[in-house]
Amino acid sequence: MSEPAVLTEGLTVRFGNFTAVDGVSLRVERGEIFGFLGANGAGKTTTIRVLTGLLAPTAGRVEVAGLTFDHGADAIKARVGYMSQKFTLYTDLTVAENLEFAAALRKIPAGVFRERSRDLLRFIDFRDRADVLVRDLPGGLKQEVSLVAALLHDPEIVFLDEPTAGVSPSARVRFWELIRGLAARGKTVFVTTHYMDEAGECGRIALMRAGALIALGTPRELKDRAFPEPLYDLHFPAAPPAGWRNDLAAAGTVQPHGLRWHVAVRDPRRWEDLLARWGTAARARRIEASLEDVFLRWVESPA
Repeated sequence: MSEPAVLTEGLTVRFGNFTAVDGVSLRVERGEIFGFLGANGAGKTTTIRVLTGLLAPTAGRVEVAGLTFDHGADAIKARVGYMSQKFTLYTDLTVAENLEFAAALRKIPAGVFRERSRDLLRFIDFRDRADVLVRDLPGGLKQEVSLVAALLHDPEIVFLDEPTAGVSPSARVRFWELIRGLAARGKTVFVTTHYMDEAGECGRIALMRAGALIALGTPRELKDRAFPEPLYDLHFPAAPPAGWRNDLAAAGTVQPHGLRWHVAVRDPRRWEDLLARWGTAARARRIEASLEDVFLRWVESPA
């Protein structure tokens, strides 16, 4: 088996008496688009800080691009690129000035910087002038330039922490085209997102809750494991029948889904009896579980 891009065994991070990351073990293959999901405070950003060399673990084994913390945090930082969820470019500087500053921080030689910046700006199809102020760019393009800054030193692994938060739907689609392009170039992409349609673009997904890894697999595997029972979309065109919540709880597990309900049927006989009793007051159709359903079941409502 080839050397993984990322390997953790029992990764633990504590701040005083608080355990932010609790015994996380995972393996990310080279060239993989790997999704990292969880609610706010689940431990995702803390884990990424360790994997990017910004924070030493309290316990456990960590290997990034073949390096451990025994090689030094700076050695790990040289192999990874990191784009945080907070916009990090200087808006009062031009695109060129921001990239030059990022290259200076990485001590990239001038000739190498010119070649890589040209290549990466072509990669994102940047058509504006490089002397345009960053504050004058559309939100989606600002994120793409941030990606260029994170790639200037040619990292093996790119960590993207909610890279499309707050941008338009079309900009999100465009950014994921770039992510797939990075994977095609042989880069490993480790991405966090709160958008479940984006999570579906990942080869595999890890789910975090309260600092612990609770599930790991392909989108299809997670759906099958989370919902071994039939799943239905339920809608009440008018007022729902009296006592409907208690009746549903006896038949299965219920989660809100917009103005509808998704029902994981635990007792098919009771479910059929309910539908027969409700008649036209309820409309139900069997559906396939989505990653949003998986997230709600395992992360938002762990009970």
